[in-house]
Amino acid sequence: MDVCLSSAQQSLCLGEAPNSPGGWLEEEEGALQEDGTGGPPGDANNIESSLRSLQKFVPTDYASYTQEHYQFAGKKIVIQESIESYGAVVWPAATALCQYLEEHQEELNLQDAKILEIGAGPGLVSIVASILGAQVTATDLPDVLGNLQYNLLKNTLKCTAHLPEVKELVWGQDLEQNFPRAALHYDYVLASDVVYHHYFLDKLLLTMVHLSQQGTVVLWANKFRFSTDYEFLDKFKQVFDTTLLAEYPESTVKLFKGTLKWD
Repeated sequence: MDVCLSSAQQSLCLGEAPNSPGGWLEEEEGALQEDGTGGPPGDANNIESSLRSLQKFVPTDYASYTQEHYQFAGKKIVIQESIESYGAVVWPAATALCQYLEEHQEELNLQDAKILEIGAGPGLVSIVASILGAQVTATDLPDVLGNLQYNLLKNTLKCTAHLPEVKELVWGQDLEQNFPRAALHYDYVLASDVVYHHYFLDKLLLTMVHLSQQGTVVLWANKFRFSTDYEFLDKFKQVFDTTLLAEYPESTVKLFKGTLKWD
């Protein structure tokens, strides 16, 4: 079993969350500087820059966290989760999407692909995509970013060609300002279990459309629980050419591929 971090870093990351919300980052960055490593050869400047960017997000001070273990792409992945927030739990569609990415990595041509994940939560999908070679931007609401950052850093240092980036994305808000279409193009937009019983489904669809350009593929996995899930699917099909890629009956998860319709 391949583990990404050194033994010293694992002892820090696999235990309980540090008492100081920001202290873990300085410790890990210090450890990297001491041994002179931090990623693939020639990537030290990118890692240092990414660390500075990630450091601005502080994990939410939930009463309790658990360490959950997953394995994809030959790597042991440890995710810090908390049942106190929807955004701090790995949901069934996330593991289904990870499985699909792993099984179809060559077909999807993930090496160096530019990927944005909507509603990344604790980060499992973004971690797996990064391990498979993609350039990943993981997005979510502000209160989720600290734990997302923690998990990404813990699981991708020293084992990915590109460190994933973390960005705030509130569905439907300031999209052109924060994600200008003229400057950004994503090969894939990933989303898992972002559709459930909430009041932001129209804004979610607007966000998916904004992030999609010619050549962008949306991979959306979802556990279908409510009638509103199917209503969203109908609206999704109106603006995206849609293909059902996989079904997982044991978890009632469906995985769809969407490409934006062009007049």
